[in-house]
Amino acid sequence: MTEKPSSVAGLGKVRLSQDRVAGLTLIAVSAFALWASSDLETGTLRFIGPGMMPKLLAALVGVTGTILLVQSFLMSGEAMPRIPLRGPLCVLGGILAFALTVQSVGFAIAAPLLAVIAGLADRDMRWIELLGFAAFMTIGCILVFKVGLSLPIPVLIIPGIIQY
Repeated sequence: MTEKPSSVAGLGKVRLSQDRVAGLTLIAVSAFALWASSDLETGTLRFIGPGMMPKLLAALVGVTGTILLVQSFLMSGEAMPRIPLRGPLCVLGGILAFALTVQSVGFAIAAPLLAVIAGLADRDMRWIELLGFAAFMTIGCILVFKVGLSLPIPVLIIPGIIQY
């Protein structure tokens, strides 16, 4: 029997590790933040502009991502686990439902809709608790945003009948 030559850690078979995914994600976030803040004036250390902090933080995030990425090729790490999509899809669906309904039917319907759809992300969700949470948060948000802050958010719209 012939033995296979041992490979240097990280230089063997390339696989998708958690560190590699994290590094690439941080680099992508950094690139987006640098692009989004490109119109902001950086200024100087003496007269700091509004773009100094976002660009500095984006650069630091990018450096951290680069270090993680390089490290992922030099040392073997844990393989990337399978990512369940139920949670992110339910939360995104709830946010989209809220955005599409808040102006047409009002906050009193859009907010519980958001809570219920996002609550479906949990496999152990109990309907009574979820509905109670949705009612409590809706009333609390109406009191804070409509009553307390006097924001122009429609609370309830029933075409031809009521608009508050």
